[in-house]
Amino acid sequence: MAIKGKINRREFLGSAAAASLALTVVPRNVLGGPGFIAPSDKITLGYIGCGTQGLREMASLITNPALQIVAVCDPNKFTTDYVDWSPNEIRYLVRKAIGDNSWGENFTGIPGGRDVGQELVQKYYGKSKDSGTYKGCSSYSDFRELLEKEQGLDAIKIMTPDHLHGTVAIASLKKGKHVVTHKPIANRISEWKKVYDVTKSTGLSTHLLAWSPKPDYDVIKKWIQEGRIGTLKEIHNWSNRPVWPQWQSNPTDTPPVPKDMDWSLWLGPVPDRPYHPNYTHAVFRGWYDFGGGSIADMGHYSLFPLFLTFGIDKPAVSAEAYGTTTCTLRNNVATGVVNDVAFPLSCIVRFKMPAQKEFGPFDLYWYDGGMKPIAPDELEGKALTAEGMMFVGDKGKILAEFRGENPRLIPESRMKEITLEKVKEERVDSNEVWINAFKEKTQSPGSFLYAGPVTETILLGAVALRARKRVEYDSENMKITNIPDANKFLTREYRPGWEL
Repeated sequence: MAIKGKINRREFLGSAAAASLALTVVPRNVLGGPGFIAPSDKITLGYIGCGTQGLREMASLITNPALQIVAVCDPNKFTTDYVDWSPNEIRYLVRKAIGDNSWGENFTGIPGGRDVGQELVQKYYGKSKDSGTYKGCSSYSDFRELLEKEQGLDAIKIMTPDHLHGTVAIASLKKGKHVVTHKPIANRISEWKKVYDVTKSTGLSTHLLAWSPKPDYDVIKKWIQEGRIGTLKEIHNWSNRPVWPQWQSNPTDTPPVPKDMDWSLWLGPVPDRPYHPNYTHAVFRGWYDFGGGSIADMGHYSLFPLFLTFGIDKPAVSAEAYGTTTCTLRNNVATGVVNDVAFPLSCIVRFKMPAQKEFGPFDLYWYDGGMKPIAPDELEGKALTAEGMMFVGDKGKILAEFRGENPRLIPESRMKEITLEKVKEERVDSNEVWINAFKEKTQSPGSFLYAGPVTETILLGAVALRARKRVEYDSENMKITNIPDANKFLTREYRPGWEL
């Protein structure tokens, strides 16, 4: 609660701007130069999650003059044991942003944590100050404390592990903050439903970062509607993920919690368990409790724009999944590993999609971990790429790259039927899309309100994997209708005090 007699940061910025206007009639753009944005017109942002992906996106987002990062949060203060796709990229991105080529030169590993996030913010904004310093970014270990104390915030960006997305989004919306989040919106269908309800009831602006304009999906849709492949029967989507270690059982050793990490806060709603580095950083995605698997990681990028373009407004009505099996030796006897805790090393999921506004029913297939469809005869002996999409009709096929780019009819000779029109592809800054929506208090094209069908479909895949049987799903009632026991996978067991 705000203390009487004090004003928050947002109010201060606004009053300062108002005072300056009272003293002059010179336009703001003259005072500040081209592109100047008055402090009172900036989106004030709380940044929750300062791991490698959080820092990677912060380093570019912070350069946008339309917003001001005023608080960062992460249960980890600082360590150099993060997992990333490059040993030095985070270091280089921070150096570039703050203009210091020596930053982090003494680190022995990959850095991350709220100290790095705060330092990045303060050093970047400090560059524009006469003093060269800036101290206007607060730091928190607990996002709930941030939301309580930083009452002047306009918006929250969520860059935490998947299991906290729904919890943070709901808390932020209830505090009156617009929300932008990395995918998925939640890693349980029940939490997604609660996020949707709160979004709708508050009327606040939201954005799922997996959104992007996909003009090639318009081309694919046009070809299908022209009858180039007949009636759409199947859509296949495959990824080379996971690109992280994928364990098949919980660790049994109990290393100490790093001294600068609040393990309880990292767990959030998940019931207590001993700390282990196999759960944290970029490897969290592989665990049912903490992640959403490869499909939640990469499937959103291909499927969210596809659902929007194709007008897919109903989620899957069933899902059937097959995952890699593993075994171990116990007293020299081969014994199957019963994996109830983590996504398999690879999997294939078939979703039954009901008739939609513009298309009849079709099957949607997901493949990961090196799995993909058998190369169709139309490729004439050529192999499928490591990642891709294929649209199958009763009279032909369309092959595209992973996110639907560069589509073509196969075999190649069929492209002679097509007069290719150059698609005018306007460069869109996806950050500008949600920033502008938040400023105008409108829903972005990537709004949570439009993400229901893709979110429920993707999360239903994990339910099918865990149930080990085809599950039939009633979205309206949020219920697995054919296997009652599988309904427990729609939600989670909550740690006391973290219930939603």
